Amino acid sequence: MNQLRTDRLKVGYGGKAILHDVRLDLAGGSLVALLGRNGSGKTTLLRTLSAARAPLAGEVRWNGHSVHVLDADARARQVAVVLSQVPRCGALDVRTLVSFGRIPWTGRFGGLSGGDQEKVEKAMRDAGVHHLATRWVDELSDGERQRTMIARALAQDAPLLLMDEPLAHLDLVNRAQVMQLLQRIAHAGDRLVLYSTHDLALALELSDQVVLVQPDGHVWHGSTVEAMGHIAHAFSDDEVAFDPVTRGLMPRK
Repeated sequence: MNQLRTDRLKVGYGGKAILHDVRLDLAGGSLVALLGRNGSGKTTLLRTLSAARAPLAGEVRWNGHSVHVLDADARARQVAVVLSQVPRCGALDVRTLVSFGRIPWTGRFGGLSGGDQEKVEKAMRDAGVHHLATRWVDELSDGERQRTMIARALAQDAPLLLMDEPLAHLDLVNRAQVMQLLQRIAHAGDRLVLYSTHDLALALELSDQVVLVQPDGHVWHGSTVEAMGHIAHAFSDDEVAFDPVTRGLMPRK
């Protein structure tokens, strides 16, 4: 079973720690929501887990190996990243962009084998963008482009998928559809999908576990049921309170 573990991880930048003593133990086959207030360190944590940023202390281990000592190609075969801001792609169609996910396996100038092409087609089908294969990426809606970037990550065939705000800028329908897609991706095999979001209700409804960045810079993780009280503490203040029924924030009366 695939496993992501951190040991005494300290996360930050410029020598300044934001998160302290992060201890995670997350298994494949799970959809895990990363929650926390704006500026709490969620993106910095994701960047550290993906090895885009070095930890200030401790380590990140994927299946027993430190992600920060893997070479770029080996790491790309294990870890795929989808950012909240979908880049403008110029004159690229959907199939071409999704095929870029095979680069860790073919090399930058390697051609796609029949097996690679099959993985690209399957990734587009799984992400629900196969019917858009010949469309220019820059002509897609926000939801379609987000699905295309997910398809690219699926084509990468990495067992660890890290996503920073995949629901950002999407309407209610697209948010629900993308969340259901992520749930299917995680549950279809032994892939671990860890994503950050501000949509507490959807996260608690569809995720298997929660990683919560707390106001004091420590990180808690556990089941969605166990998370309720911790979320209430992290998000409630003098003006708003977490409502366990609606699973959202409500103004205090």
